[in-house]
Amino acid sequence: MNIVLDAMGSDANPLPEVEAALQAARQWEDTRVLLVGDEPRLKALLPRFGGAHPRVELVHAADAITMQDKGMKLALKAKRKNSQTSMAIGMDLVKDGQAEAFVTAGNTGGALSTAYFRLGLLEGVERPGLTALFPVRGGYCVVLDIGANPECKPEHLLQFAAMGSVYARIALGVERPRVGLVSNGEEAGKGNELVKGTYPLLEASGLNFIGNVEGKELFGGEAEVAVTDGFTGNVVLKSSEAVAKLMTDLLKEHLMSSTRTKIGALLAKPAFEALKKTLDPHEVGAAPLLGVNGLVFIGHGRSDARALVNAIGAARHAVQNHLLESVSDAIREQLKTLGSAA
Repeated sequence: MNIVLDAMGSDANPLPEVEAALQAARQWEDTRVLLVGDEPRLKALLPRFGGAHPRVELVHAADAITMQDKGMKLALKAKRKNSQTSMAIGMDLVKDGQAEAFVTAGNTGGALSTAYFRLGLLEGVERPGLTALFPVRGGYCVVLDIGANPECKPEHLLQFAAMGSVYARIALGVERPRVGLVSNGEEAGKGNELVKGTYPLLEASGLNFIGNVEGKELFGGEAEVAVTDGFTGNVVLKSSEAVAKLMTDLLKEHLMSSTRTKIGALLAKPAFEALKKTLDPHEVGAAPLLGVNGLVFIGHGRSDARALVNAIGAARHAVQNHLLESVSDAIREQLKTLGSAA
């Protein structure tokens, strides 16, 4: 299979992308990485990581969407037919059937806009959902939307639930994922107008809906899928990342504060390493933008080579398990359910 990696995406581009492309090609014999970016810069970096590889193809892109691109400038870079950004060229490769998936650690808004204009939405999808795997008790929870759609309607959250359930089956291996609706109270009837309007739609959806979930249920592992609007989801994501970093930093400070605690830390090192791995977003690598007509995976701007290899791995897994086709089927079934309920 062919996976496109945006070489101009991460904060430290293109160094981690070049390293990741070569590592991925060596790790998976069935995978070719199409590394899209400033070809002269990419070529110059290859010797640092062992030289060129037959399963890494450099594709030149004269331009890039940066973190500073916003508004009309970003939209034009995403939409123009002859756009030469690494995102536009990379997604065009997916659209034209020359690659199965696209991976970037670049500007999230840029990736969303480029995917919307160049790949389009799956039939029946009104809004794409940006997805994240949250570490929770017992594993992970698929949370969406985490920033693509600050303002939503109940019908959008219903579609997020259908798409998130498909992804949870594939990514988490759960046959019938439990779906929770993020709210400020467990009881039906709690929440703002969006939550109240979404609740009956999820009840009638045929999904494994367990009702409203607060933070304690979300991080307690009581749902495999949690749906919310992009504003709330983004706040939850960034708050949880900040709290996780605070806790690990405080723990490290206290453990290094005396000889006695240092000895205890040494004895508990395996447990701390396991905890660090669980909370490290680099382990997941990237998450899919569900609802667009192509596999698009978006990672963190701070991604290093390890994170990008894991992102390519996530994209490979999605291709192998027919994520795009499964999401399309789930939306069609959801539309049928809504039609029959009406």
